[in-house]
Amino acid sequence: MYTDFYRLTGRPFQLTPDPRFYFDTATHRKAMAYLSYGLAQGEGFIIITGDIGAGKTTLVGHLMETIDTSRLVAAKIVTTQLDAGGIAYMVASAFGVAVEGASKPEILTRLEARLRSLHAEGRRALLIVDEAQSLPIDALEELRMLSNFQEGTQALLQTFLLGQPEFRDKLANSNELEQLRQRVIATHHLEPMTQDEVPGYLVHRLKLCGWVGDPDFSDEAVDRMFRYSGGVPRRLNSLTTRLLLFGALEQLHEIGEDAVAEVIEDLRRDQAPGTPAAGDGPIIATTGDPELDVRIAGVERKVIRQERAFGQLLDLIGGDDTE
Repeated sequence: MYTDFYRLTGRPFQLTPDPRFYFDTATHRKAMAYLSYGLAQGEGFIIITGDIGAGKTTLVGHLMETIDTSRLVAAKIVTTQLDAGGIAYMVASAFGVAVEGASKPEILTRLEARLRSLHAEGRRALLIVDEAQSLPIDALEELRMLSNFQEGTQALLQTFLLGQPEFRDKLANSNELEQLRQRVIATHHLEPMTQDEVPGYLVHRLKLCGWVGDPDFSDEAVDRMFRYSGGVPRRLNSLTTRLLLFGALEQLHEIGEDAVAEVIEDLRRDQAPGTPAAGDGPIIATTGDPELDVRIAGVERKVIRQERAFGQLLDLIGGDDTE
């Protein structure tokens, strides 16, 4: 495992969102400002969008680590194709309300009672809805209806909606969502990292796992990594994990542009099995195990090199042969 070879204490580029690895890029700072502003308002909807792998979940996880849980109760749901009844069920369950066997009116009554109980304790309720682009119009309208729960002039529920870019289009272009739009108090779209933010991102995550400079990434390698990933964190994480595996296999302590190019070719073959790239030799199917895939790819490369060397030797022997 590359963690042993490079003496790391963990996997710095795992794909599972982990707020511990939050990195404060310019776009994330703006998003945090909007989220913090929204929390201070204590009502309405805050919308954060971004492409797949942009870091929306990590961002909100980082925010949740900064809040006072004695004053704010946060519940998170990840949506699928839920209808209005399904979303009510999910929200109530997320806040600890008993929903088994209950009708929708009963669920809403119990949820309102739960929110009022939290308010009486001096605690606010925050709902975080991930993958909001998957929600149909009626489910989004149900979320708006839930925001009507009030104690005097104080809203009992505030909602963060996280989604992919198409969610912005749905919200902007649907006549049925006009009332929801009126309750949105802030929105932000997470952009990819810029090229000059990538080196700091890599070092930040590596240092959290005990990195002391081994391996070292050349400037050319980092530039190539940025061009491949487009600055999208998850795409960069996937590439860097494969690079570390490749580096451990090849016993590299400095990762240069050539190594990055080789790993990128491996990734492209993995993503398009059966479509050979010129000069790359046989194509292998992925196993689902990144470490094993890299090892197999390494064996494949060595076989190709040996075949080429053997072919050159035969050419030399053939060239010297006289009749």
